[in-house]
Amino acid sequence: MREEAEIECLYRYDPLQPVRKNLQGNNELRPPQAAVYVYVLDVSASAVESGYLHAFSEQFLINLDQMPGDNRTLMAFLAVDNGVHFFEFSNQDIPPKQIIATDVDDIFIPTNTGLLLNVAQWKEEIRSFVQSLPTVFESNQSSSNALGAALTVAHQLIADVGGRITVITTTLPDIGPGALKSREDPNQRAANEVENLGLATDFYKRLSLECTGHQVAIDLFMLNSKYADLATLSEMAKYGGGNVHHFPNYHIMREPTQVKRFEKTFCRYLTRKIGFEAVLRIRCTKGLALHTFHGNFFVRSTDLLALPNINPDTAMGVQVQMEENLTGLQSVCFQAALLYTSSKGDRRIRVHTMCLPVTSDLATVHNKIDIKCTMSMLAKMAVERSITAGGSLNDAREAMVNAAVDAVGSFNRSIPGSRGAASLLAPTGGLRLFPLYVLGLLKHPAFVLGRSVKLDDRLAAMCMFKTAPIKVVMLEIYPSLYPMHTIETQPEDPPEMQLSYERIDRHGVYLLDCGSYMYLYVGQAVSDVICQQLFGVAHFSQIDEDNGLPELATGFSDRVRAFIRDLGSKRPFYAPLRVIREDSPFRELVTRRLIEDRTESSHSYVEFLQHMRKEVAR
Repeated sequence: MREEAEIECLYRYDPLQPVRKNLQGNNELRPPQAAVYVYVLDVSASAVESGYLHAFSEQFLINLDQMPGDNRTLMAFLAVDNGVHFFEFSNQDIPPKQIIATDVDDIFIPTNTGLLLNVAQWKEEIRSFVQSLPTVFESNQSSSNALGAALTVAHQLIADVGGRITVITTTLPDIGPGALKSREDPNQRAANEVENLGLATDFYKRLSLECTGHQVAIDLFMLNSKYADLATLSEMAKYGGGNVHHFPNYHIMREPTQVKRFEKTFCRYLTRKIGFEAVLRIRCTKGLALHTFHGNFFVRSTDLLALPNINPDTAMGVQVQMEENLTGLQSVCFQAALLYTSSKGDRRIRVHTMCLPVTSDLATVHNKIDIKCTMSMLAKMAVERSITAGGSLNDAREAMVNAAVDAVGSFNRSIPGSRGAASLLAPTGGLRLFPLYVLGLLKHPAFVLGRSVKLDDRLAAMCMFKTAPIKVVMLEIYPSLYPMHTIETQPEDPPEMQLSYERIDRHGVYLLDCGSYMYLYVGQAVSDVICQQLFGVAHFSQIDEDNGLPELATGFSDRVRAFIRDLGSKRPFYAPLRVIREDSPFRELVTRRLIEDRTESSHSYVEFLQHMRKEVAR
């Protein structure tokens, strides 16, 4: 009753009244939308060989009853290789009829019935069909992928009602609308200028815009082992509030880490809350104006965003600029009002209001800066500068360094009698960490130069920065390093350490939390006692990295696993744990994230501060 009362009260003061009357461009309020889900599945030979259909089928069947929706929920399935496979359900006593459209250049929906199912009425038939998917296509020999055609008909199928299209693909679309060719040169991955960060075709961008107009969003799960042009394909998620999830080198037998990531991520994706046909209006005090929006949505006007789908795991950023002098104001206010349709068909409005004090004292601004929010916004701005036409990765890197130089220079100039160099190493408040975090961004796979990074891996990291919550963004920029070998002798959790290899003792075990992944790094001189209590082996040489961290009945093992579980519970996405020995060929996964150290292509933290001192002094 309390929630209903709050919603009723909010409707009396509705900041989105014009939007509610005009969700689809007419003068009548559109009836609440049902939850509608369409799955577009890559069934080409390489996709079948990867084994992802088994994981998809298993997770779908486990979570079907927990998926958001009501008795109006609709669902459809399309498969794609060199043609588009439709599945027509006409009789509950027989399997669905498979209709294959091979003319992908002139694709159309072959039947008016049986494709879009009411889940409540067809649940058992849907279960049986999804369970059979891995065997239906196990002998498929097609090597092509007509994804553009499949997306076209998926959009047509639900354009009248709206909803969510889920794309799971493993290969580069190479035929039909939106066909692509490989643009990556493996020999140029470590070049000083990264090319092909922009679009190869605007097909997926136009498709996303068309879908947005019909309240349809697209989410992309990319499970590729070869180049798949994520720079272009990610556009399908851009304007509808969709997300991009990347699982490189996915294979059910050879890559258990990616399989686990996919299963956990897909499980949450299927069951988390979802809002449909949403609009977000942001208002602020007179004298301030919204400047630029960052994230996946469509900007309808200067303060109004359209989000066909919205979920609790996605963040966005907004730049604000001062248009007038705020003299005389004690505070300024910001209000964000989100109107959406819940999965149960309820119209809801959520309103968040924030007031911030106004000050003319520059020292107060420096002391009170929210450095985490600042870095999240800086990362989003850098992504936009890297991928938009006319921009480049070098431009983005230079802009990040300039932001740190300007901020620290401003701090230095605000101190009477300061000459800059004296205070450069010790600014106050959150500003003290600004140069360190900028260095972390410069060394992140999204923005690093001089190191071999696959183009799709780089674009996946950029997509993450665009939509990930601040907690995940900060762990990606500056991972958390913990000495786990001390956990049993201390009553409190282990403290965070500086990200430098000189802090690592070869006798220790360290946990590196990088946001998307966790690494348990084991020094080569670790004691046999730790090996026995933590890994169940007698010596370091017997630790099997592929077995991960076993569950042992020891106090040491219990404390370590509880600590790791607690870290994982504080973020929306699953971060797999990987054990890495000091003598492992995968040791670089840890050492390259120790950002305070110097590498062949980048400064150490001390060297970066020296560089900044010179820039500030100019």
